[in-house]
Formats: sequence, C-alpha cells, structure tokens
Amino acid sequence: MDGLSQSHTGRSGFPPAYLDRVGSSFTDFLASAAPDLLPGRRPVPQIPVGDLTPHGTTIVAVTYADGVLMGGDRRATMGNLISSRDIEKVYPADSWSVIGIAGAAGIAIEMVKLYQVELEHYEKIEGLTLSLDGKANRLAQMIRGNLGAALQGLAVVPLFAGYDLDAAPGTTPGRIFSYDVTGGNYEERGYAAVGSGSLFAKNSLKKTWRTGLGGDAATRTLVEALYDAADDDSATGGPDPVRRLYPIVYRVDAEGAVRLADDEVAGVAKTVIDERAAAEGQG
Repeated sequence: MDGLSQSHTGRSGFPPAYLDRVGSSFTDFLASAAPDLLPGRRPVPQIPVGDLTPHGTTIVAVTYADGVLMGGDRRATMGNLISSRDIEKVYPADSWSVIGIAGAAGIAIEMVKLYQVELEHYEKIEGLTLSLDGKANRLAQMIRGNLGAALQGLAVVPLFAGYDLDAAPGTTPGRIFSYDVTGGNYEERGYAAVGSGSLFAKNSLKKTWRTGLGGDAATRTLVEALYDAADDDSATGGPDPVRRLYPIVYRVDAEGAVRLADDEVAGVAKTVIDERAAAEGQG
C-alpha cells in the first residue's frame, strides 16, 4: 500500500506531474496535470452556439515612434442583443506586451488569464523574459488548441502587441501580431484591427496613420478609428458620455505597459466628437 501511495502521489505528497516534469510551458504542464482546465479541451455542443454567448468586437493597435498602442471598445453582443456595455477587451500580457480579445468573450478572457500565467511561468522557470516573437508563437499555440470550439462558433481571435526589447537600433520597437482561428500568426506593419468593426477601423487608419507618429497623435488616431468603427458597425460601442464609458487604451513603450487614464481617453474622444459635430454644422 505504501508503495502504491508513493507511486500515485509522488514525492512530498504531490502528484508526479508537479515534481517530475521539467519545462517552461505552463500550458504543457496543465495539459498533463489537469487537461480539463484548458479552454480547448472542454467538450462543446455539436451544434453552432455562437449566437448564444457574448462576443467581444473591435480591437485596434497602432505603432508609433516610441512603441505601440492598443485599444478596444466596451460593447459585447449576443446575437442581435447588447450583452454588456462595459466589458474590458484589452489586457496586459506581461510588463512589455498587451493582448486584445475578439470573439467568444468567456473563452477569450479565460485564454488571456492562462496566457498571462504562461508568460510568468516561463520567466520564473527560465530566469529570463521570453522574446516578443516567442510570446507571439506561444499565443498561436493556445489559439490552435481552441480550434474544435471555434468550429462550433466559439472562436477566439486576439490581437497581440508589444515592445521589442531586442529591436535593432533605428527600427520601430513596437510590433503587432494578428491571428486566425487555426493559430496562424501574422506580423502586421503599422496598424491592425480585429473584430466585427475591423474593416471600418482599418479604413480610418489608412487615412490617419503615419510612420513616426508621436504618442498623442497615435492615441488620437486609434480613438478615431474606434469611433469610425462604431459609426458603421452595430456591434461596436462608441464613446458613451452619459455612462462615462470610453475605449480602453494601453500604451507599451520603454517604460512598460500602462493603461491610459479614462479622463485622458475621454478628452481625446470629446475632441473627435466636437470636430465631427462642427463638420456636420452642429458645433
């Protein structure tokens, strides 16, 4: 009996997976120790269920002279209904990167939390920070693991961006990566958008984004792109002064990932709204 107990629990009373596996991937560890906790390993109904779950919509990222910005609107939809007006869709992945979610909100948020632990686990095991390309590739693997759920309408399509600590002198340190539901990983140049309003956001960015933008100009460009997306896409929420709901915007530069204050974003949004009103003769 003692021998059986030792074999089953491992040393010091812990299961063997907690002590015998050597690796820097928390996701791989979880796949061995508790695979049912991985979002992509859970059984899903064999019918399309996309319209029955809240979905996040539009995320936008732009590079600028000192780094990269990412922002998202606050609306989540469930079919033709607004399921939430104040959801948060942009999160810090670690000190030097951010991730924005579009798609099935519940699975996406859970994936973000797992990804945050994945990066922290790697840093603790290896004693160094994963490269930006390595972070992008780790996220691609997690998305690929959710393919079964994606085929049933529970797709997660994030946008990832960060400050490249290894960027060569003279190159832009801010980088953006987009994905598809199969885990395809694509580096974007200058700007990118995902979600239902991404087409309208990209059309806006084509006209307003320029290489070497300063931080304030880049913030204005990003907020204006989200405003344009909300203007044409019913699933994207625009600025809401009544509820004081404005896009969530993160800046990632040499100082790390920082969320912009709501008052700062509100000020930019008000400028955009006032200029549009003046152009329509309502100012």
